[in-house]
Amino acid sequence: MSQQVLSANRLNDGLVVYLVADDTWSEDIEVSEVAGDEGSVNALLTRATQAVSDQKIVDLYLIEVAVVGGEIRPTKYREFIRATGPSVRADLSKQNYVPGADA
Repeated sequence: MSQQVLSANRLNDGLVVYLVADDTWSEDIEVSEVAGDEGSVNALLTRATQAVSDQKIVDLYLIEVAVVGGEIRPTKYREFIRATGPSVRADLSKQNYVPGADA
């Protein structure tokens, strides 16, 4: 099984957020909790259900990541853009790496 993190959109502002080990939600994928097996993935989903019930987040789903040099990186380009910001205006993004640059 691949490594995964739980992503959603925060309901009050629509920003992309990730589940952190202390059951908070962060805009920074680098602090998200990574699950590497089915049991850990199910635990993430179970813990997130309260935030959905409390209407704090919407569109909850798992994304595949790789831990490279200690950094959590989405493996799909769509998720890279969601994690780092617009790809056409670098001045508006929070990009700190380029997919495939270290391949």
